[in-house]
Amino acid sequence: MEVAAGLEAPAGMAARIPSPIEEVRDERLGGVRLLLKRDDLIHPDIPGNKWRKLKYNLGPGPVLTFGGAYSNHIRAVAAAGAIYGFPTIGVIRGEEHLPLNPSLAYAAARGMRLTYLDRSAYRRKYTPEVIDALRAEFGEFRLLPEGGSDAAAVRGCAEIAPELDAQLGGRYDLVCCPVGTGGTLAGVAAGLAPGRRAVGFAVLKGGEFLGDEVARLQHEALGRVTDNWRIECGFHFGGYARTTPELRAFAEDFAARHGLRLDLVYVAKMMYGIYALARELAPGTVVVALITG
Repeated sequence: MEVAAGLEAPAGMAARIPSPIEEVRDERLGGVRLLLKRDDLIHPDIPGNKWRKLKYNLGPGPVLTFGGAYSNHIRAVAAAGAIYGFPTIGVIRGEEHLPLNPSLAYAAARGMRLTYLDRSAYRRKYTPEVIDALRAEFGEFRLLPEGGSDAAAVRGCAEIAPELDAQLGGRYDLVCCPVGTGGTLAGVAAGLAPGRRAVGFAVLKGGEFLGDEVARLQHEALGRVTDNWRIECGFHFGGYARTTPELRAFAEDFAARHGLRLDLVYVAKMMYGIYALARELAPGTVVVALITG
């Protein structure tokens, strides 16, 4: 992770970049070749797209960010602060509940100061009124949006494509990723060479609005919007953090066949979508699936 001069990770905490690539051999894919980009192995405490999003987002001085009570983003920011030696503040949606759940206990143990906003105030979290109140309480800080998706996150995720080019010699056609806030898809698509495309799989019910978010993030980062991506909105399985027996059965079968347990909130939904869409792809198509965490 690139941070300001003078902040160095302790020995043994460097990221595994480029992340490894593994191939899935499965007759259900027909003539499609499926490769897994194992970003979940980048770092034990800051895995997957969290590392990519935070790479250009953190530096000296306090960082304040937002998240739910079980937010992986909150965990990752707290871990990064502990490793690189800067203060972190987590603004949590809802009321405080003690004892802390494992996610928030992890964040607190790594030095993150936790504060809470009721759901009404949380919906207004980016308004001057709320931000000014937080600055009055905590002093100056760098504001990082919920989920970490901003122009700097797009820059970090855009580095995935050059890694793939180097690892695969440019021999791939499609890159797939889950979509929660849009930053990963915006960056992946921004980094692709001509002729390659990106497909995002929305994990939110009613995720059609995410197309506007991806476009906004690309415009902030690049000054333009690329035309090489799309979002599939039919594989949310009931909405964020929701699942169904069908999705759980798919994930269990995938683990039995390939030895990899898929995260049900994000990655399993993407992978189910890839298998469903594979029958529409031409034989020989090479698909890269980002295992984001």
